[in-house]
Amino acid sequence: MVLKIWNLLRKKGGNVVTIKGEKCYIRTFQEKDARSLTGLVSRNKYFWSIYEPLQRPEYYTVDAQYKKIQESLYLMESKREFTFGIFEHSTNNLIGHIALYAVKRLPYSSAFVGYAMDEIYVGKGIVTEAVNMVVRFAFEQIGLHRVEAYVSTQNNASMRVLEKAGFQQEGLLRKLLYINGHWVDHYMYARLEDE
Repeated sequence: MVLKIWNLLRKKGGNVVTIKGEKCYIRTFQEKDARSLTGLVSRNKYFWSIYEPLQRPEYYTVDAQYKKIQESLYLMESKREFTFGIFEHSTNNLIGHIALYAVKRLPYSSAFVGYAMDEIYVGKGIVTEAVNMVVRFAFEQIGLHRVEAYVSTQNNASMRVLEKAGFQQEGLLRKLLYINGHWVDHYMYARLEDE
């Protein structure tokens, strides 16, 4: 079903991809989502800053999120990035985001996945389902061979998400990211098309 939707959108020149799961659905962001995305990033500013850099104040504005969405739409047109909102079925509320980014063609045929969930929805299996949907999209629709993820060595919840989604830990990247005043080690995880 996803294949039919994606092919139809490509033929029409559309730029919306929606994938439905049991716990949630994911949809590529549209400009109209800027206000909801601003609310999501603002509400979770300090919760997310445990494992990612705290942003400058202007990042948490509708204008900044609108520009981010516009950039993601531009990158989607060239199939270099696909940024999705994670939405709750019953309310259609935005409860997280997930991206397939840094898409590389042969000889790599790979991309990264990154995600963040609203604090009140953590631990419900929603992110795991969203990761599985994006990975399937990467393999079946974009034709990739490998999807990778970086995760802080302290982020046990995210490691569980990746492992439940079939990712394997491949190594340690020492002092990979500078997060809020400290260099932080990350594990490299990956899932291959034939796994």
